[in-house]
Amino acid sequence: MTTRILPAVGDVDAARSVTTLLSQLPDAEPAAPVTDSTQLIDTLARLAGESLDELPEVVLVHERIGPVPALELIREVSLRFPAIGVVLITADVTPGLFASAMESGARGVITLPLSYEELANRIQSAAQWSVGVRRHLSTGADVFTGPGGTVITVSGAKGGVGATVTAVQLALAAQASGRTVALVDMDLQAGDIGSYLDVQFRRSIVDLSTITDISPRVLSDAVFTHGSGLSLLLAPGEGESAEEVSDRSARQIVSALRSRYEVVVIDCGSQLQGASAAAIEMADTALLVTTPDVIAVRGAKRLVRMWERLQIRKAEETVTVVNRFIRNTEIQPQLIEKITGTRTANTAVPANFKELQSVVDAGRLHELDSKSTVKQALWALAGEVGIVKVPDKAEKSGAKSGAKAGGMFKNDRGSIGRPRVGRRDGDARNRATTKGAS
Repeated sequence: MTTRILPAVGDVDAARSVTTLLSQLPDAEPAAPVTDSTQLIDTLARLAGESLDELPEVVLVHERIGPVPALELIREVSLRFPAIGVVLITADVTPGLFASAMESGARGVITLPLSYEELANRIQSAAQWSVGVRRHLSTGADVFTGPGGTVITVSGAKGGVGATVTAVQLALAAQASGRTVALVDMDLQAGDIGSYLDVQFRRSIVDLSTITDISPRVLSDAVFTHGSGLSLLLAPGEGESAEEVSDRSARQIVSALRSRYEVVVIDCGSQLQGASAAAIEMADTALLVTTPDVIAVRGAKRLVRMWERLQIRKAEETVTVVNRFIRNTEIQPQLIEKITGTRTANTAVPANFKELQSVVDAGRLHELDSKSTVKQALWALAGEVGIVKVPDKAEKSGAKSGAKAGGMFKNDRGSIGRPRVGRRDGDARNRATTKGAS
């Protein structure tokens, strides 16, 4: 049997040593090393998307991989791809590290400097375990084996720009299309999802922060099932409890949710904390909500630059959503795109708070009228970012994502197009506003 091996090694010398030894193993099919944690997860997700049979039997993780620490990366791979045998390569062979590696889901530990015999034995053991698990899964056991659900984070350029409303409506749109959806409030000090949906629940995300192995039962105990069908993981009622949710626990929580739900929507608020930073880094799509005014756009630019400096997310990998959009506003989406360096969503959300006021005050945001232009725009945005389940007929028609979403929901008019601005007027406005916003 041929054993497919994917090394994750960031150090050049270590990668060369691993590649040389792997090439000498009989019946081994080593892939080119990936250099960081993001590339590893993306590669595995892509292979799993093609077919679960395309996944390698063994993944080697070097102790100096980054930016996600090796043990946390092993835990994420084990949660998302449980049929892969993960082996840690490390120079530290203390009992404490060995125990931590096993708790994270590793199937073995290889010590540095590498030896042929130890490498061969550990890989053979992990590969046999992987084959056994896949044989068990092929019999039809109800165990999660896929690459995981889609994770969408929603952040605000500053407080009050509409990030929570956006997150709630995106989750409702995905749920209405037939997907299983978890809505997470990771605005840990000032989370309002419970208020918007009129929910009082004694458990919160803090209850999961100290658990090293989040089982389905533990997760279900912490999640509130809302009448709309959404599964809610709420922020703590006491803001000081936010300190208990570390970036490591946030990664575990997001990975556990991803393995149980098709769509996970996370409201990260406007304040960057370790937990929200980890969620944004792990997200398939990171949305940044802003309003078309100078202060908010400056806030968006500042936040995007901070994400880049902290190596959380690149500007070009961020999607900016323009909320409270007015067609004759001086600051157009194209200008926001230029100032922030992000990609602006094709769907803009109109300024019409009167539609929202009654349901917001009553804590019934899920009952927003389908004729509401705000709801129509946000649900079209859900189609644009790909979190709604598209009917087969719509897929065959080849319609654009926004049009797909618009055809799925009754009374949904689709996205709100950007206005056409005369070249002379548009250039003059952009020059005048760029000076003030940047």
